[in-house]
Amino acid sequence: MSKHPNNFPKLHNATWPGMVGKGGSGPQDEPFIDFDTMLDMTAKAEVDGVKFDGVDIFLFDPHLSIDASDDVLKALADKVRARGLTIGSLVAPVWPPTGGGSAFGSDAERKQFVEQVKKSCRIANKLKQLGVRSDNLIRIDSAGGPADWAKDPVGNTRKIADTFREAGAIAKDNGERLAAEGEICWGGMQSWRKIADLFEKVGMPGVVGMQADMAHTLLFLMGYNAPEDALLPAGYDWQDKEVFYAAYKQMTDVLRPWTLDFHVAQNDGTVKGQGSHDKTGRHCLAKDPNGKLDIPKAAGYWLRDGKGAVTKAVKHLCWDGCMFPNAVMKQQQTWNDILAAMLAVRDAHGWQQAEAAKG
Repeated sequence: MSKHPNNFPKLHNATWPGMVGKGGSGPQDEPFIDFDTMLDMTAKAEVDGVKFDGVDIFLFDPHLSIDASDDVLKALADKVRARGLTIGSLVAPVWPPTGGGSAFGSDAERKQFVEQVKKSCRIANKLKQLGVRSDNLIRIDSAGGPADWAKDPVGNTRKIADTFREAGAIAKDNGERLAAEGEICWGGMQSWRKIADLFEKVGMPGVVGMQADMAHTLLFLMGYNAPEDALLPAGYDWQDKEVFYAAYKQMTDVLRPWTLDFHVAQNDGTVKGQGSHDKTGRHCLAKDPNGKLDIPKAAGYWLRDGKGAVTKAVKHLCWDGCMFPNAVMKQQQTWNDILAAMLAVRDAHGWQQAEAAKG
């Protein structure tokens, strides 16, 4: 009998850590890691005979252009399939530097935001036709910073909600859902309370919801960029687990009903970015001794309801290993350790489900 009988949620690796915080021209910047290398590291990872089921991808060069032709998409699908993987979440390039625009910016910027979601739906549909798409999620965020949002919190939150609702209608028409990343660097989404308020204003449960990353959401408890919404006291002692889990439960009880996409991660409680991507939750390696999270236990607050039952709302887990040094990401053991951490989460909070025969 298998040591790991659960086959859901599926286990995915993100490919965009090969790009985020990479490719700059400064002396400390590192080059991009190409898509094929990220696929190979993912496909080679194995723990107790268990392998990654798929990848989540960023629709941006140098990995995959948002305007990729059908021939390019077929070639990409063939690459993924040849490695025994599928494609889950797609990250829409909604930010101004990638061709998008702020969700609370000018009319032109908001139109461009929606256009990027529309283009992402085209790619999503093509990947479905090619038989490699395993989940119907497109990841977004507000594509603007907290400082700009704070110039008009009420008006800007309304704009974000209107933009998300328009984009959500397009996604729904294409059989897709939008998962907006809750992170301290996104205006109107920089705290647990603000993001819940935003989704209430959008009013499209099950279509527009949250992408919850364990590294990023940990900082919601500490009140970075939103001290008024902090749930841990100033000078909190990380050894006091009772205080921590009481705060964690308060946050997850509010955000869990909105959570469509979930990233397993570790965090050392600090704010640290890389390159142009700064002021963000510190992603740590799965075995980092400074990590503040008991990963399987904390994940349960997201994946189980208030009565302790597995919700089955999240169909695949992802590991977002952003901003690790290239030398670390090119070590196979890094991905084996990550897969082991994700497998521990599935062992604790997953389920068995019959699957249709392939081919």
